[in-house]
Amino acid sequence: MKSAVLVAVIALAVAMPVRAQVDLDAYIKKNEFNDIKISPDGQYLAATVPLEDRTGLAVLRRSDSKVMSSFTLGKNNHVDSFFWVNKQRLLISVAQKFGMLDQPQATGELLGMDFDDRGPEFLVGYRAGGGMKAGTHVSSGRSENNVAAIGVAAIPGDDRNVIVTVTPYSEEESWYRADRLDVYTGRRTVVARSPIKGASFQIDNKGVVRFALGAEFDNISKLYYRDTDDSEWKQINNEYVSKRVESPVGFSSDNRIAYLQVEHESGPDSIVAYDTVSGERKELLRDKFSDPAAIISEFGIPRTPAGVMYMDGHPQTRFFDSKGPEARIYRMLEAAFPDDAVVVTSATDDVKMLLVSTYSDRDPGSFYLFDTETKKAAYLLGRRSWVDPLKMAPMKPVEIKARDGLVMRGYLTLPQGKDERNLPLIVYPHGGPFSIYDVWGFDTDPQILAAAGYAVLQVNYRGSGNYGRSFMQSGAMQWGGTMQDDLTDSTRWAIEQGIADPNRICLYGASYGAYASLMGVAKEPTLYRCAAGYVGVYDLVTLGAQESRESRRSKKFTSEWIGNGADLEQLSPNRIADRIKVPVFLAAGGEDEIAPIDHSKKMEVALKKAGVPVETLYFRTEGHGFYTVEHQREFYTKLLKFLDRNIGTATAGQ
Repeated sequence: MKSAVLVAVIALAVAMPVRAQVDLDAYIKKNEFNDIKISPDGQYLAATVPLEDRTGLAVLRRSDSKVMSSFTLGKNNHVDSFFWVNKQRLLISVAQKFGMLDQPQATGELLGMDFDDRGPEFLVGYRAGGGMKAGTHVSSGRSENNVAAIGVAAIPGDDRNVIVTVTPYSEEESWYRADRLDVYTGRRTVVARSPIKGASFQIDNKGVVRFALGAEFDNISKLYYRDTDDSEWKQINNEYVSKRVESPVGFSSDNRIAYLQVEHESGPDSIVAYDTVSGERKELLRDKFSDPAAIISEFGIPRTPAGVMYMDGHPQTRFFDSKGPEARIYRMLEAAFPDDAVVVTSATDDVKMLLVSTYSDRDPGSFYLFDTETKKAAYLLGRRSWVDPLKMAPMKPVEIKARDGLVMRGYLTLPQGKDERNLPLIVYPHGGPFSIYDVWGFDTDPQILAAAGYAVLQVNYRGSGNYGRSFMQSGAMQWGGTMQDDLTDSTRWAIEQGIADPNRICLYGASYGAYASLMGVAKEPTLYRCAAGYVGVYDLVTLGAQESRESRRSKKFTSEWIGNGADLEQLSPNRIADRIKVPVFLAAGGEDEIAPIDHSKKMEVALKKAGVPVETLYFRTEGHGFYTVEHQREFYTKLLKFLDRNIGTATAGQ
């Protein structure tokens, strides 16, 4: 099986060179495969194959491992996601790499393809009707047809149709609608119009659109419900009134009970069973610390919600029925892979075969076929076959208390073979900052840094996602404030625990993480020995002006979450550069529209004026993060050399 899949890869890609010492290519080299799913009849496997400047898709026959088809969509075009509509037909969504963004972004296009076809058809999107295997049946060029698909839902038992959420590409128009899409002809039929902007829809097991969730310019979430296609929408939750957000995630098999993920005013989210007849809400699951990160569905048809996965520390699963078939199979798989997280990605319609993905802090991931009758798992392949998990660095969950008593959860990655004592430490704040959070799993940057001999501390400071509404909202208006203090307190915790050598600690992060790194050395000039900022924002005054110009919604977000006025002057690292006393490394892309390169250049000028040693790496053609492998290699090489000069001893191989 593995050799056959590699044939598909060889047909699509050229192997990358190998480098020495801190072998950067081993870390920045793309996966051999991203996702694999089994067909409903179990006869075929579809897999996404990442290449240098595109992501393709390959379909293999299980019986003899024959590659039935493979394709790419051209430079900077990517197969974003896909699923089997029936045993023959795949529905594929597209993403595209644009200069101003670091990762491919969804284009709103949907393609249909039979498993033995050599090329897909564009069904929805701006290229529908004029692209690959185009037909005039899809688009007439009218605005009604020039729409983006921003959500897709399979209809249980329907082999031909899906429900898609569509909205115009045009900025002059603003509406959201649910259409029934024929995956063979591309013909769409309107089934629901949204009562609110920014809508997402939830269908029941018969394909009836029952919920609409959205927010107007006030950013207040509202949930609407209706019983049938002919019923009027009625509002059943308003965030402003209830102080909670309710998001539908699925229906029971009889379509009476709707499952909602509820974001409470305080504490983590819960899963609630909402009786659509009586209106009663019953809480089913709620963790002590974290929100449900993923819904686990039943393996049969319809695939109704059966449980959730929590991403606090080592991923954990919990089920509505602890003795149900899904719970039993997950417990069996988790026992077989005790060091890994386990996810069932797809199943055959008869539930005899499951496609299982496993991953860990030291393993980027592997795929298995699990036979539910024999209870045996057969290895298929790994995402990065060249990675030896035994040589990777372990990631340890930690709990840290902030100075005001707030409990923060985070992760400590330790260099292979090193004791947890007196190590050079990189404090690595995540970007975002709001709603984003660090999780346990294979993480490229910490692994590179650990391979160079550094311990890496990642902290879900206040404002991070995954720990409830109040935890996230406690970061509002706290850029440079308590969010920054959380990183300071975490650094001091690492010193007090004896983990960090107090004379060898550096801050490094990207986007907001870059802001926090530069703000950290400005606010605590004696705690750190250096700071590295990657595609960072450093001037909150200009950031606020930039955000406010975009829309009423972003203007409200800026005023409520970042702040405005004179206070931003003292919270902008480039305007208080004279407080920084340690060397700085800055890297940025010329096409970045999220954190424009001017932020980095102003920071550079301010540091030089203050007499602070500063090194820079700018690429004119990169965006919010470096995309090409050559640029990534140069960035990490310079970063490791910078860290080596200031707190360490290791560098990347040349």
